[in-house]
Amino acid sequence: MDLGDCYRLLGLRSGASFTDIKVSYRRLAQQYHPDINPDDNKAKEKFIALTEAYKLLLQVVLPEETAHQLSEFSSPARQQKKTMQTEPVSKETVKEKLPTIKPPNLVEIEKRLKWKTYDQLQRFLREKRFPQAIALAEALAARLPEDPEVRQWLAIAYQIWGRALVVQNQPQKARIYLKKALKTDPYNKSLCLEVQRDFQLLEEIC
Repeated sequence: MDLGDCYRLLGLRSGASFTDIKVSYRRLAQQYHPDINPDDNKAKEKFIALTEAYKLLLQVVLPEETAHQLSEFSSPARQQKKTMQTEPVSKETVKEKLPTIKPPNLVEIEKRLKWKTYDQLQRFLREKRFPQAIALAEALAARLPEDPEVRQWLAIAYQIWGRALVVQNQPQKARIYLKKALKTDPYNKSLCLEVQRDFQLLEEIC
């Protein structure tokens, strides 16, 4: 299940807001809840799928308040505009006022998001839910494209899924993900060695 599947399950368009996701999940969960449909296996399966999609989306979609803080305080142009709109003050006054300005700590917000997502990623990998792990890692990498650790996590997720596909005798798909692993983190020597072993195993099986 990728992010697109998650949105579709919840009856939402891709990119729906945090609030829309919660509202849609609550509505559908009430409809398909096992307590309401005790003898309906299809309803039970639907409820499980909805809950899984909901949990995955909550890992990658920021609440509106947090997203607003990020957009407000991460743009230099907006900061400059706000400064221009204030009344002119002397340099001395600015120096006195600057220490009292306490915008949201964006580094901490991103850090909490990053490590919360990492914990979820580890759980997906342990449970061998590889498509979900990759969707989660790709979403985090899109949000933090310059973070080398995030790039490494994504490459490892690709490699682990590639190895699983080798074992499942899906060579074509396995090659795709193993190549993605190398492309994502090309200077990681230990990863390169693991990918080489996977390609050797692939050749032996084929």
